This record gives sequence, structure tokens and C-alpha cells, in this order.
Amino acid sequence: MDGASNSSSLPNMDTPVLDVKPLRCLAPMFPNPFGYNAFPAPNSSAYSCTPPFGAPPLAPMFTPVFPAFAPPSSQTQSKQTPQVSNGVPTAAGSVPESNSPATGVADVGESPSPEKKESSVQPEPAVGKRRGSSSATRIPDPSGSTTIPGKEDGSQRSRKRRAYRKVSGDGTALFNVEDGDRESVERILMTFDGLRKRLLQIDDIKGATTGGSKRPDLKAGTIMMTNGYRTNNKKRIGAVPGVEIGDLFYFRFEMCLLGLHAPSMAGIDYMPVKFDKEEEQVAVSIVSSGGYEDDDMGDTDVLIYSGQGGLVKPGKQVHDQKLERGNLALENSSSRANDIRVIRGIKDVTNAGCKIYMYDGLYKIEDSWIEKGKSGFSVFKYKLIRVQGQPEGSAVWKKTRQWKDNPLSRGFVILPDLSSGVEKLPVCLVNEVDKDRGPAHFSYVNTVKYAKAITSVKVSLGCKCYNSCSPSDASCQCSTNNGGLPSYSSTGILASQKPLVYECGSTCMCSLNCRNRVSQKGTKIQFEVFKTRGLGWGLRSWDPIRGGSFICEYTGEVVDCVKLEDENEDNEYIFEASTCNRNFLEWNCKHELLGEQKPADPDESSRSLSIIINAKDIGNVSRFMNHSCSPNVFWQPVLYDHEDENYPHIMFFALKHIPPMTELTYDYGLSRSHSGEKSRRKCFCGSSNCRGFFG
Repeated sequence: MDGASNSSSLPNMDTPVLDVKPLRCLAPMFPNPFGYNAFPAPNSSAYSCTPPFGAPPLAPMFTPVFPAFAPPSSQTQSKQTPQVSNGVPTAAGSVPESNSPATGVADVGESPSPEKKESSVQPEPAVGKRRGSSSATRIPDPSGSTTIPGKEDGSQRSRKRRAYRKVSGDGTALFNVEDGDRESVERILMTFDGLRKRLLQIDDIKGATTGGSKRPDLKAGTIMMTNGYRTNNKKRIGAVPGVEIGDLFYFRFEMCLLGLHAPSMAGIDYMPVKFDKEEEQVAVSIVSSGGYEDDDMGDTDVLIYSGQGGLVKPGKQVHDQKLERGNLALENSSSRANDIRVIRGIKDVTNAGCKIYMYDGLYKIEDSWIEKGKSGFSVFKYKLIRVQGQPEGSAVWKKTRQWKDNPLSRGFVILPDLSSGVEKLPVCLVNEVDKDRGPAHFSYVNTVKYAKAITSVKVSLGCKCYNSCSPSDASCQCSTNNGGLPSYSSTGILASQKPLVYECGSTCMCSLNCRNRVSQKGTKIQFEVFKTRGLGWGLRSWDPIRGGSFICEYTGEVVDCVKLEDENEDNEYIFEASTCNRNFLEWNCKHELLGEQKPADPDESSRSLSIIINAKDIGNVSRFMNHSCSPNVFWQPVLYDHEDENYPHIMFFALKHIPPMTELTYDYGLSRSHSGEKSRRKCFCGSSNCRGFFG
């Protein structure tokens, strides 16, 4: 997979070799990158590397080896028994990266286009509780440091000081340089995406360069690496703290920044390990992205993985592969039976030529052999079996694909289409919890209904752009309304969160395919309304959702505050734009990483809106989105069909990458309007950031 091409070939390989033993007896054909030879040791004892789900420590014979360039303080740790957390070596069992990301190199299998869960078994929430991320072993304190429960000794205090080295101007910790947690992982991913989108904005404003290839993802990754904005920067065998099975990545550099997979191009990541007195390279992670013609990604628990080398371009092999580097590391891992992280590349149906990378959990190599590929050249093959007891990963994708082809195959279906054809894609209604046959009756609509006519207070001249608005066109009126910056990328990803986004409307001369017409076209996601455990109905998607993607509009009847108070009833389907949106502007670019001055936050009065939408009797899927203090969705005011800025459309966008079958939630906020403290309700989101109430 995704390996560098090699011109040499294996001798006497006229026929496929199906026996594993001859392959393991081959000596490495390339010098070890650390200056010593790491020959396989067939007669040495293999250690038992167990999965990170309540497993016992590793066997005492397992001792990590540090490269010659490691500082003496690090080398002395190799004589100690490695510390184990969740069944994988940490601290003494971790080593500096040996093959760091090659910045500036395009990923194999990725289009050059600019648009291109700490693993644990989560128990079902108790009745009255909400799902949410948690961090049971590491407790962040107000200063941003990471502490370990219990009494601290000197080494713990030392690790605490090293955990967060850089802080922002307000004292908030920016990153974790050693073991990460869920919060730091999500912060880094969000920072990377914000930085990448800002760089893309700058490129768009400057205009496309003829014959050039814009790669803001590589630029963003390089900037973050240079500034040390990363986590889990020491390699390890097994699970990576803060990274969960099912997590999505749209760029290889995202995995580099999290310590999930260090190379930005190669498909095999490995590290030196000492077994008894033998030093060997073993594989720690692989990316299966379909770069070789023989790769098999059909089985969700079995992966047939092709070795690296022999390619001149993805899918075109021109030479035999060699038993060296990553191939040798995989062969050593086969005899040592260590866990290997597997990241699967899955075709992105929304963006032709691109892939979505998903962390699929831990695998072990069961078998290995050599065979002739379709091109006639020798290919190393490795059969990996998924470690049992882990949460579902790629199996979820396989099921949702089948459901999309035939919604009735979903199981526990009450209605195949709750929208009765209003939405372009059917909205499945399912209940796997109890015998409830559905929510209370309401009329499904995908637009808002105004109780009274909207009186325009501002005349919009619209733009006079031909075909599509260009971000570099200073004369575009819609671009001027948005501050001279493009609101969306060429693939419809929201660039930044702001008080109000102006989309092109009916008075604009540009076509309906203009890049500044996104949310008004409606949703392109296939939803499922499902029964939660203890908190009514919820919403999730059968499709993966990329961070910044449009999800849906909050529809219903636009009402005023007086009418709402007169009803005097417990209405759970009210959206109030006047609530304090805690996530406002947290999603945007960290301008200090680009040497830019951070824009001033708008004051509360400029961002406060009086619009109230009642979705009790009429509405769409948005009425089923539950509250969370750690949401994955945020709302953004958008204006396009009228000029009254007091009554924008409330559009929902993805706060981060959302895997299929993950519940969609947003922060209901804290009310600043009519009912005050009386309207607040107890929160059961269960997240580590839960504030205990909302509304």
C-alpha cells in the first residue's frame, strides 16, 4: 500500500510462493534506516500484544529499542519494564518517530484538488442519560495541564509540565505533546481544518495559478508540525489515546498530527523494538487506500493487504516488491503477533477521486505469502484479522450502504420515509428500543412559515456575476456583503462561522450552480430518525458528514415572543436564536498560526437575533436533534431570499467530521430572553464538558 517504488526485483520468483516459511527466511534487502541490521529471528520468543480493552500488561520480554540518535535519558528507559496503559506500552514503551511525515508530498490515491473514537467499548447510557465523550483517566485542570488521578510523584509532575508546552494569549492550552485525550484530538483536528480553509480562502482570493496545484492541507499540516501543534508524538504499539474507532480523516496529515499514522505518504508505519536481544522493526499501523490493484476491502473483519514498492503510480505495478522497510516490518509483526492499527480508505461519493480515511481498530497478521499480481510482478500479501471485542468500524459503513440501496433492509423500520417524499432522500423512522410506533403527529415541511409578512428594511441589488461568483472578483456585491471573503469552498464547505452569511439570491444574475448557493438547495444527506434510550427521538445520518458541510435547516413557524408566552405550555420544539451560542467563532481559524491578527469578536448585541421558530406542529428532521454540551453540529444564520437581517434562515453545519450512525446534536444554549432561569432544563448529555443545564 501507498509505498515508494522500487526498481529491484526478487530473484527466482517465476511462480507464486504460498508457503510462509521461505518468506520469513529471506534476509532484508535494504539497510536498516537506523544504521544496524534487523534480521528476522524465527526462533525467538514472540510476545503477546493484547488489545486495549482491559488486557493485562505485555510480557516482560518485550523491551523497546531506541534509535542511536535518541538522547541518553530516553535510551536508559529501554532497560525498564514498559509502563502499560490499556494494554499498550506508553512512556518507556514509546519512542520518537522514525519516519516522520514527508511534508510537501502528495498522498498516493488522493486527488490534488484543494478539496479533497481513545478506543474503548462504550456502554449503553442509562435511562435519562445522553451519550457523550468522556475522559475517565485524565482530568484537565483549569490551567490546561493533564493530571492523573491519585497522588502525584515527581515523574508525574514532570509529565504534567510537559503535557502542554504552549499556551494561547488567554492561557488556554493549545496542544498535548505526549499522550492525548479526546478533547485535545478534537481541538487539533478542528484547528487543522480551520487553518486549511483559511489558506484555501487566501488562494481563492489571489486566483487560481495556471498549472499549479494548491495543497492547503500540506501547508496547514506543515505549519502545525513546525509549531508543535500536535499530540501523541511518540510512536506506540496498539491504540492511540484520544482516537476512537470510526473516526474520519479527509487528509493523511490529520492522522500524522494525532500520532495515528506518521508517514504522510507511505502506507506502512513502523518502529524499532527489542525482543530479548534481537532488534527488529515491527509495523504499528497501515493505511489501506486501494493503491494496489489486488487490494481486497470487501470483508470488514479480514483485510488482505499488499506490501509496498514496485509502483510508478497508483494501481500500476512495474517491478517486483522487496522484503525491506515496511514489508520487512510487516513480516516481523507476523511472527511477533503484535497489534497493528488499520486505517481504511473509502471512496468519497460526494467528491470524485478522493477518499475518506476511517480508523478501523486493531488487527493482527494471521498469514503472509508472495503471489503474482495482475501486472505479472511479485507482490507481498498479508492477511490481517480484526481483534475481537472492539466497537464496529467499517462494518457500520457496509450496513449503511446496504440500507441506502434498500431502506427496508434496515430492520426495526416503522416508516421507510418520514418525510412522505418531501425530502430528496427518504428519512427512515426506526425503533430498536421499545414498542413506540413513532413521534406525535406533525406536518413535514422543508421551509419556514412566517406568521406575518417580512418587511424589507434593506434593498439588495444582488450581484451581476456571470455563471458563478468568483472569490477574486472585487466587484461582486455578494462577496462584499460577506466581507470580501468566499463563504464556501468550491465543494460547498463553510469556510468560517460568522454573524451572518449572505448567499446569492433571486436578484443575483449568477446561475443556480454558483458556489455561493449552498444551504438554499436543501440537504443531500440521508437521515434516520431513531428512538434513543431515555430521551425520546434523535437524529443521525447514514452518510459520513465532513466538517463544515451543510446538514439541514431548522424549519417550522416563525413566531414572536408574546405568542410563545401566551401558549403557556411545555413546548420541546422551540428554537430561539437569542440563546447564547457557546461555540460561536471557536470553530474558526487560529490566525496567530499564520501571523495574522485575530479578528475582534463581535459584541453580544451584534450577534443576538430575535427570531423564534416553533416546530411542534410543522417542521423537518431538525426538530429531532437533541442537545449536547459537546455537540457535533452548530447553527449559522444565512440570508438569501429576502433582505430582513432580523429574520435569517437557521442553517445547521457539521462542527467536525461525523461518522455514519453517529447521533447529531447541537448546543441549545442559554436563554437570554423572556423566561430566564425558569426555562432552564437539566442536561443529561454525559459529556466531559457538561454544564448541567441548558435553555
